[in-house]
Amino acid sequence: MTQQNPGTAGVQVCSLTGSLPLACGKDLDGVRIAYETWGTLDERATNAVLICHALSGDCHVAGKAPDLGWWSAMVGPGKPIDTDRFFVICSNVLGGCSGTTGPGSLDPITGRPYGLRFPLVTIEDMVDAQAALLDTLGIRRLVAVVGGSLGGMQALAWARRYPERVASCVASATTWRLTAQAIAFNEVGRQAILGDPDFSHGDYGPATPPALGLAIARMIGHITYLSADSMRSKFGRRLQERSEHAFDFVTEFEVESYLAHQGRKFVERFDANTYLYMTKAMDYFDLAQGANSLEAAFAAPSTRFLVLSFSSDWLFPTHQSRELVDALRRVGAEVSFAEIESSFGHDSFLLETETQAEFMTPFLERTLEQERQAAGGEEA
Repeated sequence: MTQQNPGTAGVQVCSLTGSLPLACGKDLDGVRIAYETWGTLDERATNAVLICHALSGDCHVAGKAPDLGWWSAMVGPGKPIDTDRFFVICSNVLGGCSGTTGPGSLDPITGRPYGLRFPLVTIEDMVDAQAALLDTLGIRRLVAVVGGSLGGMQALAWARRYPERVASCVASATTWRLTAQAIAFNEVGRQAILGDPDFSHGDYGPATPPALGLAIARMIGHITYLSADSMRSKFGRRLQERSEHAFDFVTEFEVESYLAHQGRKFVERFDANTYLYMTKAMDYFDLAQGANSLEAAFAAPSTRFLVLSFSSDWLFPTHQSRELVDALRRVGAEVSFAEIESSFGHDSFLLETETQAEFMTPFLERTLEQERQAAGGEEA
């Protein structure tokens, strides 16, 4: 594996040597992982925090205007995840489209983009790739793995798969497995892509992507990220640039215009095949898989947990977070839990930064102090 330089600004790429075994039974060769880091890794490597992104995210979690990251309000100097204190890493997930090997990458055997010939990947495969990246950075143990939504699934998978490497896990607006309803929404989005005439069995070119199908998939997904209250306050039944109904099949309500705009923006920056692979990985995720129960998946846990849910999140509802918390407490895990009141729906984990910080900041600081004491260093 290629040794990288911790703390270098901007996107870096790590090329893994050898094969990465996947859950589907295949091995993936020539894996490249795009990542960014912030802050400085201390001499004992006790202050590393891995942040995992959600479905449409990437490794650019933090930044300054105009190049803000997707969680810039949470990550940076003096912010809740303080890069003056922590060495922060965020990588684009395996199967992604922002620099890490995925269906848009060139197959080293054929020299052509993989397309649907790319093997199906799981959340656990993504975590294994991240673990390989951390090995190249000389990081054997993390203060915390932090993530929301799909990122929260990765954080939980880290705690189960590599408990000896994870001091704490922060899982926000996430679940230990999707409901049938959430899987159904993912499938409708996939079918919109698969049914687009330009999809070409996944072998579309950059000039002719399945734009309509991907836009519709994003529109469907975006509806699940909002709450009824937030949609009512943002749009109501207001018409867009007209005072009367058109009596035609055109975009006329503000909410229609908003969704169309979100679909167009998404097509400009995301890959349709990646959308298929990411949503399938979410569908497959089941933290209790391979164990007799959710409790059995965390036998004798040493990792500390902070689980956050949001009152209006109907995609990953609070009762699923409580199922996870109750299971962890039954096996003696140290767990902190809070349901945060918010009207923003599933998107709350991106928007309710101040409230999340009230729980996250002391949790991370305490874990950092414990890790430094265990390593024989000074208290934080």
